[in-house]
Amino acid sequence: MQVVFHCGVHGTDLYRMVKTLLQNRDWLLRNGVEPVTPNRHHEVFNEALSALRGGPATPEMEQVMLDAILNSDNPRRVICSTPTFLGKASRAISPEGLYAAAGEKMAALANLFPSAEVEFFLGLKNPATLVSFILSQEGSGSYAELMAGVDPEALRWGPAIRRILAALPGRRLVVWCHEDTSLIWPEVVRSISTMPADVPLKAGLQILGDILHPDGIRMIREAMAQEERLTVASRRRIFAAALEKHAQPEQIEVELNLPGWTQQMVDRITAAYDADMAEIAALPGVEFLTP
Repeated sequence: MQVVFHCGVHGTDLYRMVKTLLQNRDWLLRNGVEPVTPNRHHEVFNEALSALRGGPATPEMEQVMLDAILNSDNPRRVICSTPTFLGKASRAISPEGLYAAAGEKMAALANLFPSAEVEFFLGLKNPATLVSFILSQEGSGSYAELMAGVDPEALRWGPAIRRILAALPGRRLVVWCHEDTSLIWPEVVRSISTMPADVPLKAGLQILGDILHPDGIRMIREAMAQEERLTVASRRRIFAAALEKHAQPEQIEVELNLPGWTQQMVDRITAAYDADMAEIAALPGVEFLTP
């Protein structure tokens, strides 16, 4: 059995993955893939993680958990998706950098099902907008409390992903940039669900519907209908054209009003983020999804 954990990160998904997988549930279940909603696995996993303290579950414990979270019999692939797998958003930043505890948390998740083939999926986010998102969440405290003296320009994804890889030797790790999601969402969903390209994907335009004027969705549907053979490249071209013409600025532009931040600083953080993404894409052990 394969067990897949989609771990966010915070501010990248808003449970869209769960919703999209549930829209395609009929095909998934027919093909041995079961998406498990957070309300089914949250308490079960939390109790097990607390009891195991990072150690591996026994075969009996694995079976008890599977019986508790699954509706189908013996699926070949189980998908669990929630940003809370990585803990509270306010703990994403520490003097050790971004998500310093992520490797340990993900290794503990893998140990819930030691007999399974465990995979991890992770959407990454520009640290500049990540800080802004965390501050918008209830209970995150003030900017000074969140950052606790950490230099915003020291928040780098390269070291974070290296720590995760070191904690998950031999595990599949699939990574993408949240900023690319509108262009690659169907590939992300198909990758996590093993849904072939020739199977119609329901709700594949859902994420674009959040940021496009309705005219943009109509433009996409009409352009896709005219394609004799719709390929990944042609679909992305259509998506990009619709985004350029019909994107709603208020849905895609993030206003950063953080103490002491300047546009120059945001530009430097973004440039460092881009450099980290290029480095991460080349790391052995990382599957990087790009437009």
